Amino acid sequence: MDYFNPVEVLERERLEALQLQRLRDTVDRLYQKVPFYRKKLEEVGFRPGDIKSLEDLKKLPFTTKDDLRDNYPFGLFAVPMRDIVRLHASSGTTGKPTVVGYTANDIKVWADLVARTIVAAGGTQDDIVHVAYGYGLFTGGLGLHYGAEMLGATALPMSGGNTKRQIRLMVDFGSTILCCTPSYALNIAEVMREMGVTRDQIKLKAGILGAEPWTDEMRLQIEEELGISAHDIYGLSEVVGPGVSIECVEKRGLHVFEDCFIPEIIDPDTGETLPPGQRGELVFTNINKEGLALLRYRTRDISALDVSPCPCGRTHVRMMRVTGRTDDMLIIRGVNVFPSQVEAVLMQIPGVSPHYQLVVDRVENLDVLEVQVEVSPQVFSDEIKKLEELERKIQDEVQSYLGVSVKVRLMEPRSIQRSEGKAVRVIDRRKL
Repeated sequence: MDYFNPVEVLERERLEALQLQRLRDTVDRLYQKVPFYRKKLEEVGFRPGDIKSLEDLKKLPFTTKDDLRDNYPFGLFAVPMRDIVRLHASSGTTGKPTVVGYTANDIKVWADLVARTIVAAGGTQDDIVHVAYGYGLFTGGLGLHYGAEMLGATALPMSGGNTKRQIRLMVDFGSTILCCTPSYALNIAEVMREMGVTRDQIKLKAGILGAEPWTDEMRLQIEEELGISAHDIYGLSEVVGPGVSIECVEKRGLHVFEDCFIPEIIDPDTGETLPPGQRGELVFTNINKEGLALLRYRTRDISALDVSPCPCGRTHVRMMRVTGRTDDMLIIRGVNVFPSQVEAVLMQIPGVSPHYQLVVDRVENLDVLEVQVEVSPQVFSDEIKKLEELERKIQDEVQSYLGVSVKVRLMEPRSIQRSEGKAVRVIDRRKL
């Protein structure tokens, strides 16, 4: 078996001893350095030194995305800003993004984690890693980039878009590992056919695909069309970015790198910890991060843990593929989108009613978001030109706010179905 870091095959007893030491150090440090956590820990009667076993984790309070928003931008950082060498951010439920900070050592640890994922997917230092995740505040691009360099492989920083150019360089440079969203991998395959580029003209052997939900059926289609082994990678910026977990060559779940994160599954309603094999909400605790370390962070993702041995030899627990969420967040081409964000934009535009729906579909292997919104009777009776201007205005405003392209359809008054209970804001037609 190939692995990048010996900790991946550490005996369970030694791994848990490492976890306990790092958990104890992390919790005590957050108590001392972060006023938010000191208050939360004191509320549950915690004092430094109280962590005696891994079971004590259950006594600690949860952290939510709202906590990061309420302490925007740097209120949860555990080190002075002079020690922060990188900032990333992802969209939140309001206009405020979720901000994460990294020390120099955090960047090194993160790169090590991503190097592990590349090796788990069959990568070596001889590979050319074609990074088609977005660069910038999104953690995907730079996360895979630094991981490839840590491994000693060649990083090709393509970012997203300009698919024909991506394919030309894939052919010319001999890219061997593709890193992007699953839907973009299928889009690449489709554009290859349009360009007349055949599978034998590319050297791709593996895909490290994530940032959006996908199915085994979609995996088989990607593997068939590109001639690769497609691996699911999981991560979220609040915890570190890509590199929290990855499918090995066995593809029997995603190995969670437990020397850096302690995973739990909880009942989303009661907060009770659930046993292995039972589905619930995925929760992570950072135990090897300096800049921003979170205790029992509620991801809202639905999964389960598998503690049975994996034939690959890695001893770290596996998480099952995420099958849904406990909130109304959508992931559109790797971007987090909440209906409340769209609503915040719509309510500032005159002539638009508070009745709207988001319709998500997958067209030609790419996610498409359509915003359907009712207009007032007075506006609906306006001439076509004015309606088209309003449609363009809404589209521009929503795209600017979300950072993802959308379609807008103006609807006549009372055409969107009313609900006596919670309004149905999202119609997801993707087969996930």
